[in-house]
Amino acid sequence: MGSKTSLLAEGWSLTMTEPGACARPGDLPSGSDTIPAIVPGTVAAALEAAGRFDRDNPEPLIDRDAWYRRPLAGETPGPAVLRFAGLATVAEAFLDETLILSSASMFESHDVPVELSGTQTLSICFRALKPHLEKTGPRARWRPRLMTSQGLRLIRTTALGFMPGWSPQVHAVGPWRPVSVIRAADNRLASPLPSGPAADLLSVGEKGKLAISAELDESGAGILKVSFAFDGPHRDLRLLCNGTETHFANDGERYSAVLRLPDIKPWWPHTHGEPALYDVVLEADGEEFPLVRTGFRSLSVERGPHGNDFAVIVNGEKIFCRGAVWTSADIVKLPGDRASYEPWLRLARDAGMNMIRIPGIATYESPQFFALCDELGLLVWQDLMFANFDYPVADPDFLIHVKSEVEQFLAATGASPSLAVLCGGSEIYQQGAMLGMPERIWKGPLCEDVLPALAAGYRPDLPYVANSPCGGAQPFYPNAGVAHYYGVGAYKQPLEDARRADVRFAAECLAFSNLSDAETLAGGKAGIPRDVGADWDFEDVRDHYLGRLYDLDPQTLRAEQPERYLDFSRAVTGEVMEAAFAEWRRPGSTCNGALAFTFQDVMPGPGWGVVDVGGTPKPAWFALKRAFRPVQAVFADEGTNGLDVHLVNETPADLPVVLEVTCLREGRMSVVSGRRDLTLAARSSRSLAATDLFGAFFDTNYAYRFGPPSHDVTVARLRDAQTGEILAQAHHFPLGRAQALHDAEITVSVAEDGGEFWLELSSDVFAQSVRIECAGYRACDNGFHLAPGAIRRIRLDPLPDAAGRPAGTIRSLGGGRIARF
Repeated sequence: MGSKTSLLAEGWSLTMTEPGACARPGDLPSGSDTIPAIVPGTVAAALEAAGRFDRDNPEPLIDRDAWYRRPLAGETPGPAVLRFAGLATVAEAFLDETLILSSASMFESHDVPVELSGTQTLSICFRALKPHLEKTGPRARWRPRLMTSQGLRLIRTTALGFMPGWSPQVHAVGPWRPVSVIRAADNRLASPLPSGPAADLLSVGEKGKLAISAELDESGAGILKVSFAFDGPHRDLRLLCNGTETHFANDGERYSAVLRLPDIKPWWPHTHGEPALYDVVLEADGEEFPLVRTGFRSLSVERGPHGNDFAVIVNGEKIFCRGAVWTSADIVKLPGDRASYEPWLRLARDAGMNMIRIPGIATYESPQFFALCDELGLLVWQDLMFANFDYPVADPDFLIHVKSEVEQFLAATGASPSLAVLCGGSEIYQQGAMLGMPERIWKGPLCEDVLPALAAGYRPDLPYVANSPCGGAQPFYPNAGVAHYYGVGAYKQPLEDARRADVRFAAECLAFSNLSDAETLAGGKAGIPRDVGADWDFEDVRDHYLGRLYDLDPQTLRAEQPERYLDFSRAVTGEVMEAAFAEWRRPGSTCNGALAFTFQDVMPGPGWGVVDVGGTPKPAWFALKRAFRPVQAVFADEGTNGLDVHLVNETPADLPVVLEVTCLREGRMSVVSGRRDLTLAARSSRSLAATDLFGAFFDTNYAYRFGPPSHDVTVARLRDAQTGEILAQAHHFPLGRAQALHDAEITVSVAEDGGEFWLELSSDVFAQSVRIECAGYRACDNGFHLAPGAIRRIRLDPLPDAAGRPAGTIRSLGGGRIARF
């Protein structure tokens, strides 16, 4: 019943040649310059390992042929299948001198039946992509400015490396996904699994034959469906999950089974519950084979009475989706293994993100990505890999590749509860509309007919979105459907625009040049993103908000006090993000989700990412962590209606809390305060006027302006009623942040509790954007505001280089004092 799959990971060599110089492996000159190569991997990664490629100053990799070669000595002679899981991009595979495969898509997997002799050599030639990009095809009705090559519309490959100002010009070339040998015994069960130990058992045969779905029905029962192709005699097969089993039926061609699980725990995004997963097992003639781990959830999108909304509904609950846009775990290596993904995705979860979007300008990630998202409770918004271009949808060959890549991706992720939204691509509609094309031109059959038909056939449980953005009077208007919202951000609108724009769902938003803690001014403009053709960059955007929020001239500050400029620059983007998400998460907001652009940088420097290229969170990451808390308190300034405080509890349990609100004069003196004991019901929100806690009118937001202002900051603390722990805090600055900058004296002590180190901080006056620096440790919160009258406990999490008792410094924006510990 068994079979054997071996990954061809080692023993490869790489030779670079001029384009077309060698038609077959035998044409390679003897003594050619070769270097070792690892598969899966890329030419850039192999050259980098050999000291021949600088990712910070990359040389083009699309103007030469790249030959990967590996002897198959030691492979047992006989029939086998060579699986090429991903070849970037125009490639030819040879067994000795025999051509066995021609591939023209980075996003397709290929199974090639072969007869192995045990003495052959496998060669893969990746042909220079540049000549293919220079070919002309059907005339495009518009030409996007984002990409360096218009030929990308004709080639199924990633746009990474072809977007100046967005990413380094590192081109994807090589066997970026595994190459393996699969041995099939007689009497085989046929088809590939997305992942798991039984991939060998169901690994040989036509692609897409295995189908697994796991859903939650209206009664709350799990419905598991499994079917696969059959090419041998009848076997006694059973499907097992969570202590329940059923027999497979056999119709002579396929096995199929439906298993109902009445007492199953549903899978939730981690902000709203437990991402419960269950092992699915195939029992064949008494022997058990693990198939996959899956979770059970219901999923839909609510579009409101007029069709303008967009809200993701999981298990009957509306989920406020928040997170960021994914770029790549490593733009040079393009890895697909668990070890490469896990640090990034854990940082996403730790920040309170519950959704990651894979945009149409990137790549399809591997099943290991989705398995981790399943485990961590992260929803995935998946763009199909189409962006900006007018694609040649009338070309039959193009459509063949499109159907193949989409079918294979959906089959490989069929059991993943984390996959939540399938989208036809990024900014195709927006690009055409912004260039003045009528709707009948930019709203074409690719996203309206071809892709939704594929989605419905393979994943009918998934909501399909034609394009991101889309839905309004113009596809880029944020007040209907799915938006790319940059009113606050690139368009330099005031913070109030986050409400005025009437955002329903922002699939991307709030792009800034985010500084890391280690950033200096030495790099100049290196690593700062910009839009092609714009006379400004995203550092200019950041400087705009620095001036607006802190009443400072950024250019003067940078010239005269560069370190202070960096401190404010680190803080300001997070402050803007927190303010926007506070608006969007308040009860009554039209917004049902927003994803920051982007999650990680793809090159060194102050890029869009909230995590730097090395995997270290930036101050903006900590700001999002505060903004994304499942238990949250936010202020909303309602003008002459006063200051409201909004409380959110997304957890599945009722929560007894104490709400405290205090107005401080000169950052230290309590002018008025109030408290209230409350119970926040599970998955609920509640709104209160601040004056309800005070018991009488007080001009909390300084809207009426009767006389001089009485205070410069209002602080809300939400505490656990049983433990007194501060669960969330909110701050309002009636006179602006600049008027609440104080030279705080922060007192700090280090405590050890259960093997963990904690900082205990207090301040004599309100301190803005308190920054903790501690070598070898990462504070669980950083860049936070610290009000007098309470001790704030901050856990220090050890990093790999942690040694001994933590020591470091603490300072805030308002002055030059430094506290040491």
